[in-house]
Amino acid sequence: MTSPTADIVMVVHGPEAFDAGDVVRLIDLLSPRRVLVAGVMARTAAEESGLPVVCTDERPSVVLGSITERACLVNRGKTPESGRIFGEIVAGRLPGLVHVETSSGTVYCWDRGDAALAEEIARITGYVLVRTESNGARREGVREIRGCLPGEAVFVNGIVIGTATAETVVLASENGTLRAIFGLDPKPHGFEKLLRAGVPDIRTAWCKSGPVRKVPPRQGERAPRGGRVAVIDHCGHTLYGAIGEGVCGVLAVGDDTTAVCGHICSHAGIPVFGVVDGDADAIVEPGYAPGSVVVEVLDGRDDDVGREVAAVRGLEAKSWEEWVEEMLRVLEGRVRIVLDLRRV
Repeated sequence: MTSPTADIVMVVHGPEAFDAGDVVRLIDLLSPRRVLVAGVMARTAAEESGLPVVCTDERPSVVLGSITERACLVNRGKTPESGRIFGEIVAGRLPGLVHVETSSGTVYCWDRGDAALAEEIARITGYVLVRTESNGARREGVREIRGCLPGEAVFVNGIVIGTATAETVVLASENGTLRAIFGLDPKPHGFEKLLRAGVPDIRTAWCKSGPVRKVPPRQGERAPRGGRVAVIDHCGHTLYGAIGEGVCGVLAVGDDTTAVCGHICSHAGIPVFGVVDGDADAIVEPGYAPGSVVVEVLDGRDDDVGREVAAVRGLEAKSWEEWVEEMLRVLEGRVRIVLDLRRV
């Protein structure tokens, strides 16, 4: 018998739903026609899972807004409340939303969402059905990041800008800059890195708090030893767009960027040469492919050394190992090696 949900598109947000086994369970129960994955770290978890999904790298509201078929959002928040808040944020950007929140076992039918679909999913999964309305009102130039846990990192467009001190962080964009209004212990260097590319549109910027993934990565087969070296400078969320065919390694600049690149590239088998200065925020479980090297700057900041290396050294390598050796010779006396997996 054909499942009544066999015609739907399931959009999965974040790695947690994959890591917890939610996605495989829901695929078995709902038999969706397509499964689309939204988000960068979700793509890593999806690829590790081996499930038949399509990765988009887009945010959930963009993916759902482009779908004409019946669809639902699947999410596992770090807490049931943060999961509900996330669904409300996505719903506020759409005319209606069916949201399957696995952290609480709830199917939310937001606003003018497909009530029949929500009812069917709740019946099949045994989840509780909740019909509710989103609060779409926003103050001009102000952004609230809700569902935070005090002490965890807060991101804007993939860059850590500080540590949450309350459940809600309030940011304001004014006079060509961005500042924290409430709930944040700012990281000045983070704000500096964020603003370097221009003041982001705070209404549509990608904002989140907490670790980007809680489980360690799986090791993949080693990438080719020679080819192009991709450069990722303080924006790890752009990595997938840079590690196409022919990439033999990644030059990562920044502590958190190096951690994210190492985690993602571990599954892809791509080694990383990371340049850090010791201000990591522990946002992801560590993991690096064989051949990776991480160096810490002894005097100054990783920004300056990383940009210098990217600007003056060739980013085509006949051999990744030889390229790394050359980098270490160039930086001798200015950095110390904190991770060396060249002999693994």
